[in-house]
Amino acid sequence: MKKHIYISSDYSEDNGDREVVKALKTWGYDNRYKVEFLDMAEVVSGSVSENNPYCRPCDLKREFNQQINASSSVIFVVGDKTADRKAGSNCSRFKYPQSDCSCTPYKQNANGTKNCKVASTTSAKENVGNINEYSYLQHEFEQAKKRQKNIIIVYNSLRKESTWLPSYMKDYESCAQPFWIKNSNGEKVGDYNYIKQVLGYE
Repeated sequence: MKKHIYISSDYSEDNGDREVVKALKTWGYDNRYKVEFLDMAEVVSGSVSENNPYCRPCDLKREFNQQINASSSVIFVVGDKTADRKAGSNCSRFKYPQSDCSCTPYKQNANGTKNCKVASTTSAKENVGNINEYSYLQHEFEQAKKRQKNIIIVYNSLRKESTWLPSYMKDYESCAQPFWIKNSNGEKVGDYNYIKQVLGYE
């Protein structure tokens, strides 16, 4: 049975951390380790938003919860822009009535805002509630903590970059590690030995 590993990263095409995600997935194709990596970009571009033209931030956060719950470990990729990413943080429904709230359906900024579709809210118990003011990245982190998942934090760097950590990850600073190392030829490669170790393969 494959281990289901969730990856949270800044998936911006221009200056995100997709390079690390791509390297992880390449390693995941190796059947010796039976690992299935799923990253937030796949969730966002998958059936949730494709099948729902009015997909909202709360819909995405609900799906993130489901995928994280089904995972044994969650890898957080921290780059130099991670701490500044605020996408997903514009929901105010948890403190204002529905009639006073609106939001922009996912990737439909040009069409303007829509009225909030959440008629009633209840306090979440087992999960981080999907109605909140967390960014997508922070929501994923808080959900992984709440469900006591194996949390792995790697920097998109050859060295520890503690100043890149968002404030909500500061308690994990001592265990955050650089993802990249130099091989014997001086080439930048992923530190797969470290990843295998923290996933429990060594």
